[in-house]
Amino acid sequence: MNAFDVRIYTIRRRKDRRRPYEVRWQAAGRARSKSFNTRALADSYRAELVRAARQGLEFDPATGEPVLWTEPAPPVTTWLEHAVAYADIKWPRLAPHSRASLADALATVTPALTGPAAGRPSARTLRAALYGHVFNPQRRAEPIDATGARALGWLAQASLPVRKLSEPQVVRGALDALTVRLDGSRAAAATVARKRAVFHEVLGYAVELGLLPANPVNQMRWTAPRAATVVNPQVVASPAQVRALLAEVAGLRPELTAFFACLYYAALRPEEAVALRGADLMLPPHGRGKLTLTGACPRTGSAWTSTGTPYEPRGLKHRPDGTVRVVPVPPVLVGLLRQHLREYGTAADGRLFRGARGGMLSESTYGRIWPAARDIALGPELAATPLARRPYDLRHAALSLWLNATGAPAEIAARAGNSVHVLEDVYAHCVDGRDEVISRQIEDALDPDSSARHRSRCVTASGYTHRRHRPDPVRLPASLR
Repeated sequence: MNAFDVRIYTIRRRKDRRRPYEVRWQAAGRARSKSFNTRALADSYRAELVRAARQGLEFDPATGEPVLWTEPAPPVTTWLEHAVAYADIKWPRLAPHSRASLADALATVTPALTGPAAGRPSARTLRAALYGHVFNPQRRAEPIDATGARALGWLAQASLPVRKLSEPQVVRGALDALTVRLDGSRAAAATVARKRAVFHEVLGYAVELGLLPANPVNQMRWTAPRAATVVNPQVVASPAQVRALLAEVAGLRPELTAFFACLYYAALRPEEAVALRGADLMLPPHGRGKLTLTGACPRTGSAWTSTGTPYEPRGLKHRPDGTVRVVPVPPVLVGLLRQHLREYGTAADGRLFRGARGGMLSESTYGRIWPAARDIALGPELAATPLARRPYDLRHAALSLWLNATGAPAEIAARAGNSVHVLEDVYAHCVDGRDEVISRQIEDALDPDSSARHRSRCVTASGYTHRRHRPDPVRLPASLR
């Protein structure tokens, strides 16, 4: 069989065929033919065969055409390979928290995109190997234990080709996997929504690369659990309750009093307060002051930061780099910050708050103080409720109070570093007295004559001024009575 022995014949016309023009040739000892609708197409194809034969090209015995015409089959890209490539391109531009969140979502969905293969590792083993090794480019080159290595070997063999995700049942199975935790319980709605968004983006990248014709998630009739975005009114503490909480913090760890006060009186996020420096403060002897926020310092873990430390300074949340936020603060916070500077000064780099050894103030440090102060300030009955359970709830209480007192969402959103849309969606239902105003309007519509009886009542953003005062059920320390 000689792959260079080629004979090409004239075009034959067969009127009884759907494609009447037939090109005939012989290559490697076997007769070949190919039919076309028009003579022009047949002539063009025959001319290419003649040109290849004259150039002395080798003809493929399997197809009868020149070997150079045979395009190699495109390599099959598995889901695991595609997900790793996506994590790699996203890593440099993501904040540490976002890196960990991306790895968590991919580690959840990847085991669901595997075919039937013997020796499947446990779900916990697969998750640990994917989250801590595969989807972390910084750790991928590090050695992995034998159990994890076997799990990754199994995944490499069992991972489905990306093209299989065009099948609805495959995508539905992956989406359903996002709703279940490792222990088999249902995942929180917010977690499902976050992971689904990552899955959608990775599939979009597959479309961009030509691995899929369209994003299959967009074609699915699959509804994710609805995530609650509003703040639970039960966590919102009153000003008197916050004063009692701060008083107890002052007795336990006085150097942290101003830190917690910043979360309430300036509505700072904890990572913003951790990054606060002396140069960011404008504290006049009397009256209001200002905080100029330039960045934040959230704690993620050294595995996800570019610095190799648990903290990585970054810009303000959801804002372009270099954005500055100015927050006017009331005299009570000005006094607490001035007192803090007098008694404790700043760290060597100018940070206002620091850990026991002068390093970054960690969540574990202030997180241990808060429950102890809360138990004492609120008493056992209120301490058993969600009221101010987390330090972050001080920010929730602040923004609810600001909306309640002013009814100026645009200005409050600017101070808080939120959009007006988010502010109203998350906090508007916590505005005290709003239900009373709406109920009165409905009653007036039902009984127009009643409106004259209530016309003299003054309505404010906090409700009617004649509302009965209900004291806060909290035991105040003597210094605040």
